[in-house]
Amino acid sequence: MQSAIQGPIPTKFKLIHGFGAVAFGVKDIGFQFFLLFYYSQVMGMDASLVSLALLCALLIDAVVDPILGNLSDRTYTKWGRRLPWLYAAPVPLAFAWVVLWSAPGGSVPTFWELLGIAVVVRVLLSCCEVPSASLIPEITADYDERTTLFRFRYIEGWLGGILMLTLSYTIFLAGENGQLNREGYQDFAIFGGILMVVSVIGSALGQHKVLARLPEVKPEPFTLKACFSEITEAFKERAFLIFAAGALTAYVNQGISFSLTPYVTAYIWRLDTVVIPGLPESITALSLYPLILAISAFAMFFLVGPMHARYGKPVSAALAALGTAVFTLLPYMALYFGFWPPLDTLVSAAILYAMLLVGNTLSIVTLISASSMLAEIVEAYLERTGRRAEGAFYSGNWLVQKCATGLGIFITGQFLTAIQFATDAKPGEVPEAVIGNLVLFYALGTAALLANSAYWLWRFPITRQEHEARVQRLSKSAA
Repeated sequence: MQSAIQGPIPTKFKLIHGFGAVAFGVKDIGFQFFLLFYYSQVMGMDASLVSLALLCALLIDAVVDPILGNLSDRTYTKWGRRLPWLYAAPVPLAFAWVVLWSAPGGSVPTFWELLGIAVVVRVLLSCCEVPSASLIPEITADYDERTTLFRFRYIEGWLGGILMLTLSYTIFLAGENGQLNREGYQDFAIFGGILMVVSVIGSALGQHKVLARLPEVKPEPFTLKACFSEITEAFKERAFLIFAAGALTAYVNQGISFSLTPYVTAYIWRLDTVVIPGLPESITALSLYPLILAISAFAMFFLVGPMHARYGKPVSAALAALGTAVFTLLPYMALYFGFWPPLDTLVSAAILYAMLLVGNTLSIVTLISASSMLAEIVEAYLERTGRRAEGAFYSGNWLVQKCATGLGIFITGQFLTAIQFATDAKPGEVPEAVIGNLVLFYALGTAALLANSAYWLWRFPITRQEHEARVQRLSKSAA
């Protein structure tokens, strides 16, 4: 199958393609930053029960993803294989997203109610994200251009999430109650739902002229047996197994890190109590948190290309994972052993943000490098089997990502319950022993998980030279 674009991809097209990932960024901020905190600290549900519901939703979604990927592989229309999905799913997704953050009657939902709406939201989001990401190997076969497309997807996804985070801390969840303001989450949901619709449909319309074409080969009809046999075949690909082993622990760490963010910013680092000189009292150090994330996303954009050019994708991913572990571990260990400056001070916040800036930049480099590596497995599979299966591999990646992220969130919820972190805890009133346990869990867990991820990503077997040689062989064979 010939790539849709030969040669360099126009910057405008890269921006349009990446714009579709904004919806994924909105979802990530909601699910991984706020949802556990919202249902436990705001709605009053038990944290272990909430984390169990979110884990179950992720596992169900992970099983559905291969079906969606296979269906998109086998979609045969004059608009191509992926675009029809991107037009159909966003509006229902937006409605489900609003329901997720609006408990009926303001009452505490049951476990099954939370599980049901979380599953609906995740499946509809997958109907957008799996086809969108699966477009990349169809758009170009170029080793570096694929990395560039992933850079645009990640930075625009991150910026969408950071926009939601900024609005949360400055508008939706600002004021006296802050992150405990129930009504603020409803405004957060409505704005996020609208942004999801605009990003996914807008991206699809912008790519329509290039990608809307009848697939060259009509695929076989969809069957569940063929779908899961293709996924099974994908997991036989050695490169995919090594990739999955490295991605697994990276995503477990991401689930733990994101779900604990509201806890560590409010209860450990007390960022919402640090006033910035010269600014209104309502603007605290916590208000700057989204800005640090935004700067790290832009720093990644200029770092990942040169790293890939010098070291290749696997080594870049491994080095960045190790760097993330170091810069995450340092501030927590300094705090635990008494070397950190006093909390509630500008010095403390400044040093923490400097560490966060470097660590988060390297973390994004790891994820972009790994995602871009996945695209090279498509041609390896094509050469071995004679079939293209982008949807199968990307849905397999989502399966790994969602199971791992869900496991990370589940571990967080169980740990919070185990250390008896109160559901109505106020910052500054949590016992020191509980805070100490939280510090150790976060720091040591991150270091161990990312070290394991670096080990496996370093061993990824497809180099630039091997990929380019394979593309040439496939081109000659097609000719």
